[in-house]
Amino acid sequence: MPKITIPLGPQHPALKEPGNFLLCLEGEEVQSATLRLGYNHRGVEKAMEDRTFIQDLYLVERVCGICSHAHTTCFSMAVEEIGGIEVPRRGQAIRVLVGEIERIHSHLLWLGVAGHEIGFDTLFMYSWRDRELSLDCLENITGNRVHYGINTIGGVRRDITAEQAQNVLKQMDVIEERTKYYIKLATEEPTVLARTKGVGMLPKEVALSRCAVGPLARASGIQKDVRKDDPYLLYSELDFKVITHDSCDVFGRLVVRVFELLESIKLVRQIIKSLPEGPVLAKAPRKIPAGEAVCRYEAPRGEDMHYVKANGTEKPERAKVRAPTMANFASVPYMLQGGWLADVPIVIAAIDPCFSCTDRATLARRDGSAQTLDWPALRSKGIEFYKARGVDFRKL
Repeated sequence: MPKITIPLGPQHPALKEPGNFLLCLEGEEVQSATLRLGYNHRGVEKAMEDRTFIQDLYLVERVCGICSHAHTTCFSMAVEEIGGIEVPRRGQAIRVLVGEIERIHSHLLWLGVAGHEIGFDTLFMYSWRDRELSLDCLENITGNRVHYGINTIGGVRRDITAEQAQNVLKQMDVIEERTKYYIKLATEEPTVLARTKGVGMLPKEVALSRCAVGPLARASGIQKDVRKDDPYLLYSELDFKVITHDSCDVFGRLVVRVFELLESIKLVRQIIKSLPEGPVLAKAPRKIPAGEAVCRYEAPRGEDMHYVKANGTEKPERAKVRAPTMANFASVPYMLQGGWLADVPIVIAAIDPCFSCTDRATLARRDGSAQTLDWPALRSKGIEFYKARGVDFRKL
């Protein structure tokens, strides 16, 4: 049977963001797959160098709409480490609280997307309906449903009242009841089992060699979670389990996420019932002393890393973001190989990809030399690129 190569993306109904997967097929079987990124570059890291640390908080929050608190917390911890700023315990507790509700939100959102990719749209509608409860909690605490704006250098911007805490606990009761239903659905429903078991295999040794993180790694039997391995904030004082599974397939990634919902609910209750007294914010200087730091954070998709270099001014000299999707993309071609074309969307979706978190721009020269572009040069190249294609933004 002749082999054919077909593209999946950058525009495709199964992809909510642009990415290109070249699939080599023999009949309906995927023989090999290659991945191409870079369609969605926004220049966030470069933009951070021209803004103050406080302004960068609101910029880095927009790296991802689903993991916005993960990015701001990781960035804040890096800046606080450089500046020797100690966040009050109550401020740390509120960061953990918002982070775990965000994890609930992210996993319920993923569950709906997974249902949609396998044609189970009832699951999509149910889980997204319940996801609204977690968004209500976030709005109740922070005032916002997507980009929460709760973090600042030195702690959090607002406290939580007893009434708000009780409201969150009530919502957790409902989400827990619904999660038990999703666990039953994930482990017993024939449609889900048929479309996820044995699909997108990633053995433990391959996951380790390709540096998989988050639910993708834990579904391959790797007990890897930054909250346990390198505790930050108050996680060393909290009781929770690292959920793993040994099936190494999409089914395992589903099981890990639905059981992690229960652990996050448990963490939310612990934080609220033992919320420390005191201030939520420590005074931070406008100018951060020279230094550098790398911080790690267990985002819903896996290990998030932020590198920050300060030079004694109110702006960072360099900021670097390594989102978890970047680490997990290396495993995708392996998981697609040997599978069926119909399973490609759910295999890609099973890592919960965020292309806008991941995409970077590189200027490559034929002689191999490097070039750093400032904003005027980057803008000029963009104008030239589109002008050559018949679009002149200077006339708009």
